[in-house]
Amino acid sequence: MLAVVAVEITILGSGSGGNCTYLETARVKLLVDAGFSGKQIATRLASIGRTLEDIDAVLLTHEHNDHTQGLPVLCKRHKIPVFANRLTAELLHEEMPGLETWKIFQTGQPFEIGDVRVESFTVPHDAHDPVGFLLRHDSGNIGILTDLGCTTRLVIERIRPANVLLLETNHDPRLLQDDTARPWSVKQRILSRQGHLSNAAAAEAITQIVHDGLKHVYLGHLSRDCNRPELAYASVAGALQDAGARDVRVEVTSQTDPTPTLMLGAPALTIAQQGHDAVSACVQP
Repeated sequence: MLAVVAVEITILGSGSGGNCTYLETARVKLLVDAGFSGKQIATRLASIGRTLEDIDAVLLTHEHNDHTQGLPVLCKRHKIPVFANRLTAELLHEEMPGLETWKIFQTGQPFEIGDVRVESFTVPHDAHDPVGFLLRHDSGNIGILTDLGCTTRLVIERIRPANVLLLETNHDPRLLQDDTARPWSVKQRILSRQGHLSNAAAAEAITQIVHDGLKHVYLGHLSRDCNRPELAYASVAGALQDAGARDVRVEVTSQTDPTPTLMLGAPALTIAQQGHDAVSACVQP
């Protein structure tokens, strides 16, 4: 019997200032979003021994700058194909003229990039046609679920097969309410059904998503000012513990540093690098 080739997953950074995830299989090397400058993405890839020249494609969740700012360098200089749905591509084509490497997909219609099957689905967020992803591979499934104001039944159903999940925990409502730098209109947008998931909303969602095959949850897109890693961790890890899911590893991502590389494949998940954040551990009884 042939051994299952592992998938390598590294969150290069996630937060309100930028989002980018690296995925590598035996056949393809992908970025999900490119929300840092080209230079920053290159630096973060170098920290795991990879370069921009290695990248085969970029998958976009939506058009906001914290998910797209690196595209001019990646597309114009390195000619990396960018997969986006039509509304997202059309808007970015106007904002970033000269990008000519678009690959258009239809939201809800699966397609393949090498040995990865990409499934997209609509999420509620204040963008033109925002999506989440379930990336299927023989080694397991990776879910990308950030930038959404609530979890609909469709979202839960489509993301539930994930073995590894990047889940938004954007804010703590009390910290957001007390924040003096944001006008009330911005707070209303964040709290709306088209805004961002709070820690509590993410915790509620994980109880609907969790199944025996879910092994690792990354908490992403944390607000610098209106959240704390320990608050996000406590909400989601506590919900998993209450649900009896004590073998799920919960890890908080960072805006500034890549996560340790995760190996998804037979016989089990392994961490390929050391240096975990202190707020990262298996949920214990």
